[in-house]
Amino acid sequence: MKLLIVTQKVDINDDVLGFFHRWIEEFAKHCEKITIICLEEGKYDLPENVKVLSLGKEKSLATGYWLLAAKKNKYAFNFFRHIWRERENYDNVFVHMNPEYVFLGWKTWFLLRKKIFLWYNHPKGNIWARIAFLYSKKVFCTSNFAFASKLKKTKIMPAGIDTEKFKRKESITKTKNSILSLGRISPVKNINILMEALKILDQKNVDFIANIFGDSPERDKDYYDKTKEEARILEEKGKIIFRGAISNSKTPEIYNQNEIFVNLTLSGSFDKTILEAMACETLVLVSNRSFEQALPKQFLFEEKNAEDLAEKIENILNLTQEEKINYGRDFRKYAVENHNLGKLVKGLLYEFE
Repeated sequence: MKLLIVTQKVDINDDVLGFFHRWIEEFAKHCEKITIICLEEGKYDLPENVKVLSLGKEKSLATGYWLLAAKKNKYAFNFFRHIWRERENYDNVFVHMNPEYVFLGWKTWFLLRKKIFLWYNHPKGNIWARIAFLYSKKVFCTSNFAFASKLKKTKIMPAGIDTEKFKRKESITKTKNSILSLGRISPVKNINILMEALKILDQKNVDFIANIFGDSPERDKDYYDKTKEEARILEEKGKIIFRGAISNSKTPEIYNQNEIFVNLTLSGSFDKTILEAMACETLVLVSNRSFEQALPKQFLFEEKNAEDLAEKIENILNLTQEEKINYGRDFRKYAVENHNLGKLVKGLLYEFE
């Protein structure tokens, strides 16, 4: 099979999208040729049968309304140029997360008789998503709570975790009573709820150290500043440490250093960081109802409820070492059996036939 993949960014060092580099590598094992069209190109090391074409965001320094409009027109021009010039080099199209590309390209792909497949795992959808669903042969997501999950053409798929990369490393000792948050610091991630829960734990004299990895996009800088201010006293005590963004390639070591990974995204998404942590045998604490069948009740807390979150953290910290190890092994087993990358790619390629 010759496959065209359209995605936002190809960059092995990106803290959010770096995981997709491994997806491309896995696709390349099973396809004759892979052509990638991305909005932005960074560092990558991909097999010889993979060709990466950028729309040019990494080269653009445009500011101001008219310059930004011109930039978008340039991206669109490059997009159409690439999908036409490469038309003999792909049979099917796989659009990852950005339904706008389906809207832009569907007429051309229809004329070229290329089938369109869309990965859309967001909890909410806009007009672009609805249009993209219409013109896609199939839509893929990982959660029954995702916006696209109720469509007849939707297939629920594994999350695609590289469980050989994300695994327990016995050479790394987990810091006692350590709590990890990893991901961008934005309102959708609800990090402020974690700050409230940590304050409650501190007032109860619970011993802990919270490691916060991640940064904010420019649009969320105010939220980041407010979060930092909320955490100021605990930061001064050394109980919270903001460690900045980290590339996806380095996160297995971080999961292995911490006892508990807390994820506060709401139901609808199926945040891959939860499964990465589980694959590393790190205990996870989530509010996402998508995990109700995967996790014991003591590892689920009520959405946006800081008191419940604090209580659940304290209970997990009080587990015996043997209990922590056994739960960790169960979590890894679930991630490997249900969400490993090889299973995802084989499933997608089967659907592309």
